Amino acid sequence: MLDHQPDLPASAGEPQRLTTPGSPATSETESRAGAGPAASIWKRPSVRLLLVAVVVGLAAIGLRGRLPAFQGVVNALAGADYRWVLLAALLQFASIGAFALQQRRLLHRLGVHLRRGHAFAITLASTALSISMPAGAAVATGFTIRKYQHASATREVAAATVVVSGLASIGGLALLYVGAGAVIVARNPTALLDWQPLIVVVGLAALTTAAVLAGRRYSRRPSQARGWGGRSVAGSRANHWVRTVLDSIRDAWRAGAELRVRDWAAALAFATAKWLADLLCLAAAVRALGLPIDVTTLAGIYLSVQIVRQVPLTPGGIGVIEAALVAGLTAIGASAISAAAAVLIYRLLSCWFIIPAGGIAGLMLRREQDASARPPSHVGAGANT
Repeated sequence: MLDHQPDLPASAGEPQRLTTPGSPATSETESRAGAGPAASIWKRPSVRLLLVAVVVGLAAIGLRGRLPAFQGVVNALAGADYRWVLLAALLQFASIGAFALQQRRLLHRLGVHLRRGHAFAITLASTALSISMPAGAAVATGFTIRKYQHASATREVAAATVVVSGLASIGGLALLYVGAGAVIVARNPTALLDWQPLIVVVGLAALTTAAVLAGRRYSRRPSQARGWGGRSVAGSRANHWVRTVLDSIRDAWRAGAELRVRDWAAALAFATAKWLADLLCLAAAVRALGLPIDVTTLAGIYLSVQIVRQVPLTPGGIGVIEAALVAGLTAIGASAISAAAAVLIYRLLSCWFIIPAGGIAGLMLRREQDASARPPSHVGAGANT
């Protein structure tokens, strides 16, 4: 997939771990040193409680006046078919699992071996950060890279895994658009005249292609202490920061150059499975309320909401996504109460339950990291002799 191939050690077995100066041995020290005072702020219980209050407040503001009476929603939930709710929960678990397996495979191909449970815990914790914090995607990315470094990945390999995963996620969503569009056109050929979904697919495909080509081109450039236009950046902190970021991206692409076409295809397949499982989770939640909505129509609503979701108005789209889904379901004939109950089930499984579960996973990762950092206890063999 990438033209630039690094010199790999001759081995007929497992892929070798890429080595860059000081990364595996000092990753934990570097990550702690780079965390600084800002990281310690988030460890304070008062700050975390304030964050939870802000998220709940934003959700209340976003949903105010857009949902039916609470008692009506409760009554609808009481009459739901909880076999479908259980299926929805399993599908959401499968969605997160597909993402974790994608990350684990990419790391494995780059020479870092991660246990399935460890990969799932990192994915769950990073997802919780992404949907619960302002600028959650950036926070979750930094968290993921640090955890991969603690698992003996170099910074470049960890960054390459995140970059490839992000591109595959965009590609998987584009494939879902194509699949849903093909089904709609097969059932109603006149739908081909609707050019809006085509623009979305072309835009996603163009974004992915441009990112891949730009990364490949920039990864071939040698490191230079010069900025844009060949001017010295010694006295410009802004240009120095830009150069540092671009060099980090180049190093990540070089680390990811070991990936083959089949590795990219596997990453794309896992990403598509992640999106599809999430869509089917929504379908199961809708079916639990007995709403007569077919999967194809629901896919159109879901994919439309994904466009709205990319605008970071609130952490994790809280309030915005719920209102958009309820509006979409009521527009095709569902009652406001049933639509709100179905969306509530879906969002509980795909957002609200993930936040505490991710918090627990993060605590487990921290305990495991602290335990591995402790020096082994030595008992004197001749103490009692």
